[in-house]
Amino acid sequence: MVDPRYDDDRLTVMGLLAETWKGLGTVLWPQIAQHGLSETEFEVLLRLVRTECHRLRMSDLAAQTGLSTSGVTRVVDRLERNGLVARRACASDRRGLWAELTPAGEERISAVLTGHLDLIDTWVTGRLSDRQLEGLVEGLRVIRDAVRPGAVAGTPVVAHDVPVAAAG
Repeated sequence: MVDPRYDDDRLTVMGLLAETWKGLGTVLWPQIAQHGLSETEFEVLLRLVRTECHRLRMSDLAAQTGLSTSGVTRVVDRLERNGLVARRACASDRRGLWAELTPAGEERISAVLTGHLDLIDTWVTGRLSDRQLEGLVEGLRVIRDAVRPGAVAGTPVVAHDVPVAAAG
């Protein structure tokens, strides 16, 4: 018989979350890698494409992804070198920078999403009833908001922000 201390539903929930995430990674990450992106680069591009005007302040992007400021800088550096993201100066805050999706970045994320959404349908949403999916989304948001309050950080975009190179 298992010691009752170890037969705890809280451990089961965490185990299922971990096993599910690891299992999904085995089918999702290779498809993303086929498009020349790391998991983190994909997340950055996805967050940018899903944001109004396809841009976020670097500090908000760091908060949303859970990366340090230096970590998000390194990722944006790589994406910028590949022409997928551009930095823009923030006109309202001389110290602030926007990370902005380029047309090439939008093309890349669009190409990834076709197969990615199919995999999500196959392995996640297609396996749940509407009620189950709604409950899952609601529950995950409650937990995410508690453990990652910066995950939805963002500020309004100012139309007259300029490219970093032209800022002075």
